[in-house]
Amino acid sequence: MRDESLDFLRRVLEAPSPAGYERPVQQVVREWAGRYADEVRTDVHGNVIAALNPEGQPRVMLAGHCDQIALQVQYIDDSGYLFVDQIGGHDVAVILGQHVVVWTRSGPVPGVIARKPIHLMKDDEDKKPPKLQDLWVDIGAANKEEAQAAVEIGDTVTWVLGMRTLRNDLVAAPAFDDKSGVFVVMEALRLLAGEKFPAAVFAVSTVQEELGLRGAITSPFSVEPKVGIAVDVTFATDHPGVEKKIVGDIALNKGPVLHRGPNINPVVFEHLVAAAKEKGIPYQLNAAPRGTGTDANAMQTSRGGVATALVSIPNRYMHSPVETVSLRDLQHAAELLAAFVLRLTAETDFTP
Repeated sequence: MRDESLDFLRRVLEAPSPAGYERPVQQVVREWAGRYADEVRTDVHGNVIAALNPEGQPRVMLAGHCDQIALQVQYIDDSGYLFVDQIGGHDVAVILGQHVVVWTRSGPVPGVIARKPIHLMKDDEDKKPPKLQDLWVDIGAANKEEAQAAVEIGDTVTWVLGMRTLRNDLVAAPAFDDKSGVFVVMEALRLLAGEKFPAAVFAVSTVQEELGLRGAITSPFSVEPKVGIAVDVTFATDHPGVEKKIVGDIALNKGPVLHRGPNINPVVFEHLVAAAKEKGIPYQLNAAPRGTGTDANAMQTSRGGVATALVSIPNRYMHSPVETVSLRDLQHAAELLAAFVLRLTAETDFTP
C-alpha cells in the first residue's frame, strides 16, 4: 500500500465517527476526496459524495459507511461517574475494562469503563454476564460538578482510536467496521483519477448505517445511480470458535469477498468476477441467501431499483476494539472496484 494511502487510512481510523456524530471523520474524507474528485459535496444528512466524470453513463455509486458503534452519556451521578447507553450493537462483556475517550465540545476527555472488583461481588455476580447499566465511565472527576464541567449529557464515548500493526500485513483497530469501506471507495476514487472512462463514479462515505442503513437510504436519491456497490466488512472465519458450515470459509489475506444471493445483481457480480480475473486480483465467495444487512440492502430498493453488489473485507472480532483486517485485502478491494468501473460502457445492460 502506498504511504499516502496508508496515512489516509490511519487518519480515518483516528477520527471519531459515532453514528449521528460523523463530522470529524467526514472532514478527513473531504480533504482526501478533494485531491482526486471533480466534485465533492456533503448533503444535509452528512453523507460525503465525491464524483468523477459526473455527467457520464452509467452512474455508479460506491458506498462505504463511516459511522462506528459507540456509547453516549446518559447520566452523571453525584460522585462524577458517567453512565452510558449504546449507539449501535455492543458485546457488553467486551466493553468492560476498556480505555475510552469522551468526545466533548472542548475536546477529548480520557476515561476507563469499570465496575466493582471481582473480589467484592456477591451471590455469583462474577458468573453472570455484565449489564451495561452496571458499568460506568470514570474520568477521574471528584464529584458531579467537576464531571459536568468537562462532559455534557449526549456526549459520545468511543474506545481509544488508532491502528496497530500485526504480522503478515494485518492491522487492528476499532471501527474497521466500516472505515474499511470508506478507505476502499476513496482509494478506488484515487486509482480512477486521471483515467478515461464513460461511467460517472460517485464514491460516497455514508452515515448512520449502524442505526438502520440511513445514509444509504437517502444518498441514492441525490446520486441517482444505475449501479451500486456497497463495501463493508464480513466475518472472517479463520479463527477459533466459528462454524464454517454456517458462516462460510473466509480468511484474511485471501482477497475481498464477493457475495451471491437475492441482494446481488447477477450482471454486476459477473462483471466483478471478470474484472478480478483479468487483473489477477484474488477474491473469495460467500452465499447471501437474504438481505445482507449492509448499505447494499438500501441501495438495491432505492427509487426504481439499483443494480447492486456487495464487496466485503474479511474482519476478525467485529464490533470490538481489536477488529483485525488485512492491508492486502483493502488494497485488492480498491483495485477491484477501479477495474470494474473501467469495464463499463454506457450500453452495459444490468437487467438480470
